[in-house]
Amino acid sequence: MDTRFVGIPELTEVPSVAVVIDVMRAFTVAAWAFGQGAERIVLAESLDDARALKARHPDWLALKDGPAAPGFELVNSPGLLRTADLRGRTVVQKTTAGTVGALAVKDASLVLCASFVVAEATARLLRTRGADGVTFVVTGEEGRAEEDLACAQYIAGRATGAAPDPAGFLRRAALSHAATELTEGVREGAHPDDVALCLELDRFPFAMVATVEESLLTIRQNILPGSEFDSSEHASV
Repeated sequence: MDTRFVGIPELTEVPSVAVVIDVMRAFTVAAWAFGQGAERIVLAESLDDARALKARHPDWLALKDGPAAPGFELVNSPGLLRTADLRGRTVVQKTTAGTVGALAVKDASLVLCASFVVAEATARLLRTRGADGVTFVVTGEEGRAEEDLACAQYIAGRATGAAPDPAGFLRRAALSHAATELTEGVREGAHPDDVALCLELDRFPFAMVATVEESLLTIRQNILPGSEFDSSEHASV
């Protein structure tokens, strides 16, 4: 499998298969939304688009970076989301990096949104699809976010059937700039447990596949047969 790791600004052409990584926190939060019962996640191009979608669909829930704001019921924090009841709901998500990266590759034949909490399920889906080439989109810090690059490299290794030790990759993420900002309370709309929750390897047994549905890029969970596992058996920092 040929792999490449690029930032959003480096996406000069549409890849065949794209794995969009946002560990802290968009695609950890998306996984938690599914874990809390969400049916689907619609990615908005802007805050105004998110508000417009919400206006057309009052039963949808809107989620954004930063502190709570009018028109948005949820914030981009796994620690704050883990107590929400999202059963059967559609969540509209707009974040600074993750949603931007996914929208940038929406025309790829396969788009996966990923983080450490769905790493193994993502790698398994790549192996099942037999992709010859995979572009990993490192969304944070214009492609330099260490937590996203570490996660991308770990998933790439697992997708080829290798068994890399996750400890070093998780350690890199734990020492990243994003983790430091979250730990020190620099980012608003955060919970003290966010970093730890973002580093729970294989917390969820599903991959997250994004496809265009009625002109909206929509994420749904994908569980391969036999992929259920006990997340307590997997590593975390």
